[in-house]
Amino acid sequence: METVFFFFFGALALASAISVVAQRRVFYSALSLIICLFAVGALYLVLEAPFIAAIQVIVYAGAIMVLFLFVIMLLDPFSKTVLRDKRKSLTYLAAILGLGILVLLVPILQAYDPAKTPRSEGIGDAGTGSVRHLGEVLFDQYLIPFEVTSVLILIAIIGVVVLAKRPKRHPEKN
Repeated sequence: METVFFFFFGALALASAISVVAQRRVFYSALSLIICLFAVGALYLVLEAPFIAAIQVIVYAGAIMVLFLFVIMLLDPFSKTVLRDKRKSLTYLAAILGLGILVLLVPILQAYDPAKTPRSEGIGDAGTGSVRHLGEVLFDQYLIPFEVTSVLILIAIIGVVVLAKRPKRHPEKN
């Protein structure tokens, strides 16, 4: 039964990833990305990694995608000038590149044997793979890089808001 779920959510993630590239409007592309991130979270659940699945859904499908949608709506992708200037050739190029990568990945995926994947024993213990140990390492040893990353993301968001709301310059009439 796990195999059925794995292939279902894998196919859903693949289809929604293709939809991200193939959509004509950036808003629908972002919605397809949300579906893809949820499907990847479900794949983590099938692979018995509930902590990573929860982080995937909370951080990426939740927080990061809310920021993406906020920036997309702030930049007004539905204006006539943006829709008129959008080039179709880049969409086709992205689709061709995606299919090429898929063709390259098929033999690798066929050769993969999940039975040979090493498994960690005692993941739930207070050992290296536990959530408690991860939290201690993240907020003890890596607190400064964690906070610097948060500040950088905040600066990027402020920069996008400033650039999006900059008044348009009109040439002076003489």
